[in-house]
Amino acid sequence: MSSRDKILAKIAQNQPEFSALPDLKGLGNVYESPAQQFKTILEGIGGKVIEFSDWSEIKAFVHEHFDSNARITSTLPELADIAELDWVDNDPHTLENVDFTIIRGHLGVAENSAIWITESLLKQRVSAFIPQYLAIVLEANSLVSSMHEAYAQIGMEEYGFATFLAGPSKTADIEQSLVLGAHGARGLTVFLKV
Repeated sequence: MSSRDKILAKIAQNQPEFSALPDLKGLGNVYESPAQQFKTILEGIGGKVIEFSDWSEIKAFVHEHFDSNARITSTLPELADIAELDWVDNDPHTLENVDFTIIRGHLGVAENSAIWITESLLKQRVSAFIPQYLAIVLEANSLVSSMHEAYAQIGMEEYGFATFLAGPSKTADIEQSLVLGAHGARGLTVFLKV
């Protein structure tokens, strides 16, 4: 037996007893209106929330804010008449000129406006980070008050790639001024389905 194996065997023999994880139910804020808190925080960090009940409202937003030459992509079949859906299997480099991407999010967190997105919704990892502007569709009933609640829902799953995304990309380390769109989307709109 090598010295390495002897050391590892000794470590394996001297493990502490397992103990139960602490109860975290009392931690984190509980908001009467998670949607209002989510909206307040997201707007405070440079994003915006638009409540909608019908997909035509999203289509009207796109027509109002983007001209006919804009490249718009989506993963949502409901938006097939205003956005490209056939890009998901392409080389990610072909997305370099995307103006606006609309994807779905799994859940939103009211205390910090973070949105949980996995690779299954992104289709390509780069899709949330490369467009000039990003929109995420969230169900209002998917909002939770705190990160503790969010991790209770997502903590036991396995993901190839997943991220919490909050607001547009930003940095404030260049001459102490806030720059939006520093390393990702310049703007984030959340379409909250009520």
